[in-house]
Amino acid sequence: MGVLEGEGIGQEVVPAAVSVLERVCDLNGLKLELRHGGPIGRQSIAAGGKALSPGVKAFCSEIFDGGGAIFSGPGGARFVYDLRAYFDLYCKLTPLVPFPGLASGGLFCGGHTDDVDILAIRENTGGLYYCEEAHIATNPAEAGIRAAFGYSTAMVRRILKAGCLTAQRRRHRMALTTKPDGIPLVSELWRSEAEGICTQSGVTLEVLEIDNAVYQLVADPKRFDVIVSPNMFGDVLADAGSLLLGSRGMSFSGNFGDGNRAVYQTGHGAAYDIAGSGTANPLGQIMAVAMMLRESFGQPHAARSVEQAIATVLEQGARTADIASGDTVAVSTRVMTTQVLNALTRQTVPA
Repeated sequence: MGVLEGEGIGQEVVPAAVSVLERVCDLNGLKLELRHGGPIGRQSIAAGGKALSPGVKAFCSEIFDGGGAIFSGPGGARFVYDLRAYFDLYCKLTPLVPFPGLASGGLFCGGHTDDVDILAIRENTGGLYYCEEAHIATNPAEAGIRAAFGYSTAMVRRILKAGCLTAQRRRHRMALTTKPDGIPLVSELWRSEAEGICTQSGVTLEVLEIDNAVYQLVADPKRFDVIVSPNMFGDVLADAGSLLLGSRGMSFSGNFGDGNRAVYQTGHGAAYDIAGSGTANPLGQIMAVAMMLRESFGQPHAARSVEQAIATVLEQGARTADIASGDTVAVSTRVMTTQVLNALTRQTVPA
């Protein structure tokens, strides 16, 4: 397994998550071989390179070729986009499953997030984030930027097939986000392909405009099962969905490509403003450990034990600053991690 600590709070939450990974492997008799890669993002640029350096590319390639996965902290600039494009990590999965222990805090109460279980699937290598940009400089009065992007049918089909396959394993419902009046041709391509694939797969399809989808996700989350989105739409949707979790600090995701290539990360950025303060929430990064254990290493029991440990400490009232409410006293990154480690050691999770 390869580790990229990243920058900002990554250098705090990634070691915290790795300590949880090491503990759960010890408790389950799993062998763990960790390798650490070099700087990424702004740190890599400052060292005289690119956000995704040749050295990190080679490091990730070696990990993938050896059957491993990458566990990554946040990297600024173009790091995540370049990484996804270089390794064709076209499918991003963001689970949106709130912990019951946080139900009484945050923005929602009264059972609003009870039994919510959503998987947001995002096309990860196309769309606006990979557009061709050029300056317009006909004259000073008309200076500006021109941007152009496209989606091939093959790109759209493969992510929709991933969505349908996932929905078949869950509740056979899939929502698709589009914007037919804003980008009619792109929206029609996604809609028409989704209709055909869902019909063949026996999956019920709902098509929603992205602005309405974001609203419905927050207002009525129980209506959703699997949500598939083009790249930028999926980015916005997943961030809005983190409201259901209580904080972006609770969010996490996996980026997947063919050949078992996978990179696990949080759903938040480097949070440079709080880096070094010891206040960052490590739980999203720790949940990425559970996702990696389940999806890349075939260890569902170990994954459940991590999830149960987090559930336990939240039910006991532990809160970092981002999920604290009322008179709750927030604990530090270190204390939250220690409580998860202790809960892991004490628990018994059925196989």
